Amino acid sequence: MASRYSQLSRDELAVLVPELLLIGHLIDRAGMAYALAEWGPDEMTQIAIEEWMAASPVYTKRMQRALQFEGDDVVTIFKGMQLEIGAPPQFMDFRYWVNADDPYHGGFHLDHCGALLDVEPMGDHMVKNMCHDIEDPTFDATAVATNPKARMRPIHRPPRTPSDQHPHCAWTVDIDSSSEDTQPSPHLAVIAALKVGSLDLDPIDHAEPGATDYSGDLVSDIDFAGFAHSALARIADEVAIQQHLLNLSFVHAVRARAKDDDQFQRVVRNQLIGHSGMAAERLARAFGLMGTPQDAALVLALHPVMNPAAYVDFTRDGATVTVSRSAAHDDGAWVSLIDPEHPEALQAIVRGVNACLDVEITGDADSWTARIVETATPAPEAEAVQLTKFSRGATFEFQTRKTLPLFVV
Repeated sequence: MASRYSQLSRDELAVLVPELLLIGHLIDRAGMAYALAEWGPDEMTQIAIEEWMAASPVYTKRMQRALQFEGDDVVTIFKGMQLEIGAPPQFMDFRYWVNADDPYHGGFHLDHCGALLDVEPMGDHMVKNMCHDIEDPTFDATAVATNPKARMRPIHRPPRTPSDQHPHCAWTVDIDSSSEDTQPSPHLAVIAALKVGSLDLDPIDHAEPGATDYSGDLVSDIDFAGFAHSALARIADEVAIQQHLLNLSFVHAVRARAKDDDQFQRVVRNQLIGHSGMAAERLARAFGLMGTPQDAALVLALHPVMNPAAYVDFTRDGATVTVSRSAAHDDGAWVSLIDPEHPEALQAIVRGVNACLDVEITGDADSWTARIVETATPAPEAEAVQLTKFSRGATFEFQTRKTLPLFVV
């Protein structure tokens, strides 16, 4: 099935892709507040470790195949990091280097770590949870898709001493053939078996103008505008898949801890509502939409909850949208949590475009139609959206950058 994103122009897709990368990174800002409230900081940390370790090896390998940069060295690892929701450009401003004589050794530092700036006000304990407890296992798990012998080790990292230490952190990345293989997460097989992990997408048209792969030099900053139209649509679909995989991994970790269905539903639905509303607001702002019902329907068509088209059966006609049962329902993905009895996430999306919008939804749990309507009074912002927008990522603005080949040092 053709990508729903292919309806956008090449220039529009170059705007969309970094937005989707940042939106995906903020999934945890929506979910972890509720995990923290239900189970405390230690279990919240374990949930984060489990979700990233189970999801990232699956989506990393997918992007490598899509853009033809499969390999086993540090360069391959860094290319994957530039195209994943764990390291959205500029908000997580990774600066990479690779050894001049050996592509199996390199490193990086962060000139700007949006995640750190979000967490620092919560105190050193929460900083340590993120920058030590979570990053140690999850960085290596990300590298597993490229080479199980890869190790990412800190040179320095927060808590910052002094408090304005810059860069925010620095790490080495080394691949030693004598090292033991990093063992994958025991939850990886569960997530990899979901339909979204093996989803077939349209191939990139290599006859189009622009870059159609990332097989050449590692570059300092990816110039998304330099990619071909079909390559950008494929990248956007892959980033949407990354978000589904991370969410489904979060769902898996939450289900294992929930004492009953009420607790489970409370956490996963609030994560969806918070992420949905924040993402919609960013998308509407990025495309300069005016806030009409038709604009809200367009945002739904671009929203990761409803993509990719090969995974979520979604159509729109003016200000009316329809969802039918699809592989996403089979996996228990976000869209399976939206129905006439539970319109809150849909309401959060349309109100992220305009607070005076609402939905009239009919149908059943598997198949429904929603008409987006205007109301006279703006609705209050959902608590879950407010919590998610605590992150600076909600209002972060991308800057235009020149991209240069990264010469090894």
